[in-house]
Amino acid sequence: MSDTDNEKPKLGMRQPLGLKRTVETGKVKQSFSHGRSNTVVVEVKRRRVLGPQGGPAPEEQTPAPAPEAPAPQAAPRPAAPAPRPPVSNETAQERQARLLREADSQRMQSLEDARRREERARTEAAEEERRRGEERARAEAEAAEAAKAAAVAPAPAPKVEEPAPAPAPVAAPAPAPVEAPAPAPVETPAPAPAPVAAAPAPKPTPAPAPAPAAPPRPLTLQLDPSLPAPRRFTPVQRPEIPKPQPKPAPEPAPAQQAQPAPQRPAGAAPAAAGAARPAVGGGLAARRGPEPARPQQRDRKGDDRRQSGKLTVTRALGGDDGARARSLAALKRARDKENRRHFGGPREPQVKQVRDVVVPDAITVQELANRMAEKGADLVKALFKMGMPVTVNQTIDQDTAELLVTEFGHNIQRVSESDIDIQADTVEEAEDKLQPRPPVVTIMGHVDHGKTSLLDALRGTDVVRGEAGGITQHIGAYQVTLKDKSKITFLDTPGHEAFTEMRARGANVTDIVVLVVAANDGLMPQTIEAINHTKAAGVPMIVAINKVDLDSANPQRVRERLLEHEVVVEEMGGDVQNVEVSALKKMGLDELIEKIQLQAELLELRANPDREAEGTVIEAKLDKGRGPVATILVNRGTLRVGDVFVVGAESGKVRALVDDKGRQIKEAGPAMPVEVLGLSGVPMAGDPLQVVENEARAREVAEYRKGVALQKRTTNAPASLESMFSALKEKQAMEYPLVVKADTQGTVEAIVAAINKISTDLIRARVLHSGVGGITESDVTLAGASGAPIIGFNVRPNAKAREIAERQKVAFKYYDVIYDLTDEIRAGMAGQLGPEAFETVVGRAEIKEVFSAGKHGKAAGLLVTEGIIRKALKARITRNDVIIYQGEIASLRRFKDDVPEVRAGLECGVTFSQNFTDIKAGDYLETFEVEMRERTL
Repeated sequence: MSDTDNEKPKLGMRQPLGLKRTVETGKVKQSFSHGRSNTVVVEVKRRRVLGPQGGPAPEEQTPAPAPEAPAPQAAPRPAAPAPRPPVSNETAQERQARLLREADSQRMQSLEDARRREERARTEAAEEERRRGEERARAEAEAAEAAKAAAVAPAPAPKVEEPAPAPAPVAAPAPAPVEAPAPAPVETPAPAPAPVAAAPAPKPTPAPAPAPAAPPRPLTLQLDPSLPAPRRFTPVQRPEIPKPQPKPAPEPAPAQQAQPAPQRPAGAAPAAAGAARPAVGGGLAARRGPEPARPQQRDRKGDDRRQSGKLTVTRALGGDDGARARSLAALKRARDKENRRHFGGPREPQVKQVRDVVVPDAITVQELANRMAEKGADLVKALFKMGMPVTVNQTIDQDTAELLVTEFGHNIQRVSESDIDIQADTVEEAEDKLQPRPPVVTIMGHVDHGKTSLLDALRGTDVVRGEAGGITQHIGAYQVTLKDKSKITFLDTPGHEAFTEMRARGANVTDIVVLVVAANDGLMPQTIEAINHTKAAGVPMIVAINKVDLDSANPQRVRERLLEHEVVVEEMGGDVQNVEVSALKKMGLDELIEKIQLQAELLELRANPDREAEGTVIEAKLDKGRGPVATILVNRGTLRVGDVFVVGAESGKVRALVDDKGRQIKEAGPAMPVEVLGLSGVPMAGDPLQVVENEARAREVAEYRKGVALQKRTTNAPASLESMFSALKEKQAMEYPLVVKADTQGTVEAIVAAINKISTDLIRARVLHSGVGGITESDVTLAGASGAPIIGFNVRPNAKAREIAERQKVAFKYYDVIYDLTDEIRAGMAGQLGPEAFETVVGRAEIKEVFSAGKHGKAAGLLVTEGIIRKALKARITRNDVIIYQGEIASLRRFKDDVPEVRAGLECGVTFSQNFTDIKAGDYLETFEVEMRERTL
């Protein structure tokens, strides 16, 4: 027998003494799937544990199970076994077997304990039932004796108070005798129909009273002052899952322990207690003392032992020791559910709600259904009936949507995207709100006729000296205060032909036009154009004949020339005022001011300053330090700092107002020009300015206007033959790309218009980008990608833009006078086309005969009919007016001699280059020269 078998413990025998090996070897068989197995050798090394005397620790014997108690009485639970000391001589299989035996014994022990508890609970329940039966019997006997006593007495029946319909959850803390008119015992748990009354302190009497003279005082239920006050309101009792629990043994109430029970007839107290318990329901249990702890299962949801030591708001304010009440939403749901259960039945048909449906220009079927609060399928069905097979995601127009809305019984409200935009206010102002305003006077005329000099003389300043080239290239707005404290607003417009749009804007926003004509020059093209703008605007005109101090001045000739354009001055019987002035000598200025004031008085210019401002953009630019800046002429209302406005496709808020003298002001009234800071971008000159209520409205209008402008720019025109042919010509023409940057918006417009006029059928100028402000990196990148030069008008690039331009070889061209700009662009476009070739016919001759020249060549005998035939000239041969050869003359002979030329009327022989031999008699020879000339546009 092996050592391992000797080491196994055997029942009924002691283990022999000996030393154990600390290393044991064993085999473990491993089983795998598909019938595979493996045997593994396992070595177990254990630590030697010594006992108290230095020897190995004795093994602990397994305790025998305790014998079962034959009596049903509760036996004391055996104490838990002491912790087992570590066993040093058992194997893993033995340890597992031991643990299984211990677990089995514990399970059997717990089953035994549970059986004993159930037995004890059944015994207690039987005793309780027997006790209650005895109490009910005593109560019935007492009630019978009381009935006999009442029958013997001649007194009327005592009045007994009827209990309330809804039993209050209150009861006497201790059982008391109950007087019942009927001897029937109360066996059901439902509330007793008999009135219940409890005597406060009845005296024990063996027999009823011999002669009751008066009816006994009615008995009432009272609360025990020693107990805490009951809760008067409980929102909703939380439902609890019923669990089968044994009933605990009854204990006497605290009030009964404090007061000695009075002597009463047998069976009275139990009957009273039994009768009162069903009537008061759970209130008696609430008045009873603390119940003994009953063993029950642990409720995980209601277990708040972890939060037992925490003070919460509910625990601090509530009086139910932290009991959680239902939420208001839960109460509402429960109430609605109860109402539905009590008042159930078919619901009444709801009245259809008529809605006001807002319908835009185009809307999807599903969106329309959502706005109508209808089903999308119903709308699709209605559209199918109309003959329109659509889906819920398709778009329908406004008219179709109106048919649907009307058919479903709703009201339609048509809206359009254009409703977002602010419409021009054409409402007439009340007379009492109008106040006089200064006149707006525009100075117009031809270039270099003295418009700005005249305005400088009126203002007392010198603007001309600061202008490049001595010509005005922007609209200048100024306000002059006269000696009588009256004010006049002047607008100075450019006279160059490129600034037509500026002159048109000046005429549209003005009240009076002063047409400046030089007395020595007379009427010029831009003067005639200014007259046409003034007539189109319908404003009165005052003719100022300037430079009358010169010797060559002839004012009368100017008046006569004005008749050609239907401008009749007062000296010739018309209604147009005229005045001779000299800006240099300051002659006639007072007379000019007087005529302007007279004309303004006739116009009765008035405006309402107490309203939201409206104005017009005179000029706009991008300032490096201040950002987008616009010169605004206020038409009516008052523009104040902080106003939110929309101007064209831009919006903003007035950050600062600057007048024409550079001073910051708080507000600007009607007919006052100011510079406005705080725009989101540079607006177009001529755009209207309108003050709105808030920034959201301003952004909405600006976004809509940008979308409209983008749509106009990207919408393709309807195709036609003319448009297709013009598109083909444009594709055939060369393009000259440009990037234009200027200091003001009006100048940009003028430059772009002038560049477009230079375009021809052969080459076309294409402005890739135009803007206001300095030249930036994005401008240089765009120009570098397209190979375009950058035109800078009164602007310069920044350092980063210059660096990128050097790297990408982008050319900068700077100008400050529009003449030089147009001339150089014209020259650059012509240079890109290259020189132009011009042909000059030198001579013509008729081929009379064809001769052989060498083995393969042929020579033509000519008769010179016109001009000269020279050697080495370009020649072409025509047959029936069709060119059959174009080349050069290789040799020219007269008789047998080589000659350089042959004149008209003489005969000669020629040979042609490229060994051309297809020559016949009757063909014509034409010689010509080609001259290359520089191209001009």
